[in-house]
Amino acid sequence: MAARLKAKYHSEIKQSLQKELGIENSMAVPRLEKIVINMGLGEATQNVKIMDPLLADLGAIAGQKAVITKAKKSIAAFKLREGMPIGAMVTLRGDKMYEFLDRLISVALPRVRDFRGVSVKSFDGRGNYTLGLRDQLIFPEIDYSKVDKTKGMNVTIVTSAKDDDDARSLLKSFGMPFRAGA
Repeated sequence: MAARLKAKYHSEIKQSLQKELGIENSMAVPRLEKIVINMGLGEATQNVKIMDPLLADLGAIAGQKAVITKAKKSIAAFKLREGMPIGAMVTLRGDKMYEFLDRLISVALPRVRDFRGVSVKSFDGRGNYTLGLRDQLIFPEIDYSKVDKTKGMNVTIVTSAKDDDDARSLLKSFGMPFRAGA
């Protein structure tokens, strides 16, 4: 069975975006390409064992195995050596990407305390959107009793849109709750 948002994109969103943006070729309509979830953990330089719960949490949230990111260069002030593990990331594509976006929009974001919507200023100029989350507890997959320390994460939504306005229209049609008036 295909993901709910993927079916909605192909049946409704694609045609409405094509009309709204005035695009003649249906293949030129903006679409999601991938979602990258990244968790950085600076304390891993002192204790490598702290990475295990991070990898487990990220794997549970994404539904696939996370990879460890390593430092690209040494920085003496941070006691960081090249090749040390400093975080984890997951790249989602296809059905898993649409499933994650569905859970993010309908389940996780409404669980954020004092949530008024996500910022409309987090686009990068090329049609990609990055969202920072303060802790991993907003996802229902995470068991609250097993978390010793809350860790933030960045969720980057990569689209095929040429500019921010097209990407904003795409994400809004998926139901992304953008902050009003900003």
